Amino acid sequence: MAVSRRALLGAGAGVGFLAACGSNTGRGGGKSGSPRLAQWYHQYGEAGVEQAVKRYAAAYDKADVSVQWRPGDYDRQTAAALLTDSGPDVFEGSPSLDQIQGGQVVDLTELLDGVKDDFNPAVLTPKTYDGKVWGIPQAIDMQMLYYRKSLLEDAGVEPPTTLDALVDAAKRLTTSKVKGLFLGNDGGAGVLGGTPLNAAGLQLVTEDGKVGFDDPAAARTLGKLHQLYADKSLLLGAPADWSDPAAFLQGLTAMQWSGLWALPQVQKELGEDFGVLPFPKDGPHGAPAVPVGAYGSAVSARGKHREAAKEYVKWLWVERTDYQEDFALSYGFHIPARISLARKAAKLRTGPAADAVRLATEHGHAQPLLWTPANQTAYQDGLSRIIKDGAHPESELRSVVRKVAAELDRVKKKS
Repeated sequence: MAVSRRALLGAGAGVGFLAACGSNTGRGGGKSGSPRLAQWYHQYGEAGVEQAVKRYAAAYDKADVSVQWRPGDYDRQTAAALLTDSGPDVFEGSPSLDQIQGGQVVDLTELLDGVKDDFNPAVLTPKTYDGKVWGIPQAIDMQMLYYRKSLLEDAGVEPPTTLDALVDAAKRLTTSKVKGLFLGNDGGAGVLGGTPLNAAGLQLVTEDGKVGFDDPAAARTLGKLHQLYADKSLLLGAPADWSDPAAFLQGLTAMQWSGLWALPQVQKELGEDFGVLPFPKDGPHGAPAVPVGAYGSAVSARGKHREAAKEYVKWLWVERTDYQEDFALSYGFHIPARISLARKAAKLRTGPAADAVRLATEHGHAQPLLWTPANQTAYQDGLSRIIKDGAHPESELRSVVRKVAAELDRVKKKS
């Protein structure tokens, strides 16, 4: 099943890793005695990506690179393959803490000598552990709030810059035919994640590895998300979920949370009648928040040609800025991971696209490396109960904090 790069921010990729792990990796002797490298990518949904990455690989003259397109549950396939001698030399992904602590991936810090500051820190930080870089970010996906200018103007509503203003705007924009806001068919519990906490000036995990939302401000902010639900300002049960701009384009909602990937379609159908915003700040210590994500290029520690693999990764994702821009913007719509490329790319220099780049650069937050699947489940379940069931935010968060703290202690003991 092909998936688009929106998968970087949480969409699933399917099942079926067992058969894939035993397939031909393309390892062995390369042409003219050069090393032969196997490079894995997940199966993108955007047309032309597979042809592009194979073209990049064919242009490399220091190794014979065999690109493999991996359908199914890519992350699970990769995790299994890294434990064997038949996995990839170079692979696309976000190395997990277990993979880093288990010595399954190679330190790539030296590849960024002299250019590290040019990589967007929001997506480089989650690929950094113990001061070392374990994956080179490829292209950035982000989420943001789309709003219909004409609908806000007709209702006398200003684009909201605070969470209180968002709650008020959604209520005022709701009519018998149009809802004020669409955060997904579950009311936002699945997609928002830690973004509201970031908007309150908090974090999922602090820099010293502790729970970052054991604070009264967290309950205050998440309680306001329930107010949106209680006011009946949220669109629920839309034909397509938050990642698809259909509800926004069909006039079912005045504002919708979606991804950068939707921007070309929105612009094509609405022209200049829309704008984009970050998730609005909340409270005196808050700031606008923008969730970002990026797969990176990593090197397997079980590969026979680790140095050659590192050299190839540096060539493709550090030196070949033309390929990096092509990869981000010629197949779908994404932001290059290099700040300098994002600023000069013609498709990103004007209008809402330029606004999106600025928002991602100034307010981007990525899921931290210490935020494990167990933490995600505990937090998301609590968030759902707060938003949809009206659970008491303080007591609900106390339970989540206990679970997350225990998981963080477990993870830190392994390091």
